Amino acid sequence: MFNYNPLWETMEKKNVTQYQLIKEHNFSTGTLDALRKNQSITMNTLDTLCQILDCEANDIVKIIRE
Repeated sequence: MFNYNPLWETMEKKNVTQYQLIKEHNFSTGTLDALRKNQSITMNTLDTLCQILDCEANDIVKIIRE
């Protein structure tokens, strides 16, 4: 299971808002909705987030084993 809580924490630390992702980086509201619901995203989206936030993948997603 994917958990994107680290993303929201990283965004807060970097002062990046969801609005900025949509308006400045052309993120779709559907992608943000998937992130909010801890659904899967593409590796391309993960890479883009890492570049925008200047961080590593583990700063965005945590994998929880059941």
